[in-house]
Amino acid sequence: MIQRSEQARSRIEDPTNTLYFSAQSIWEIVIKSSLRRPDFELDARMFRTNLFDAGYNKLSIEAHHALEILQLPPIHRDPFDRMLIAQAISEGIVLLTHDDIVRQYDPPPFGTSNRFH
Repeated sequence: MIQRSEQARSRIEDPTNTLYFSAQSIWEIVIKSSLRRPDFELDARMFRTNLFDAGYNKLSIEAHHALEILQLPPIHRDPFDRMLIAQAISEGIVLLTHDDIVRQYDPPPFGTSNRFH
């Protein structure tokens, strides 16, 4: 289930939910900021620290996540987003996103859960 911003905010703020960030997201920030992309002017170390300080748990990239990508229809071409989708499916985690392309997956490859990515 892909959540819109108000739903996402309430789920993030709900203390009964477990929040995750993907190691892949940090990797993407590092790669894109090192290329000096203006949309990725972010200190990856500080971002990671802030996520931990906010109570997020790290979700590492595992081989089964990569293999899950084989099952995805070719809707989204961005390899970083495809990994996030695969991780959400593999782990049964709801992916919170504003990406309209990710929302095109039908049915959405995300179940109801109190674990959020």
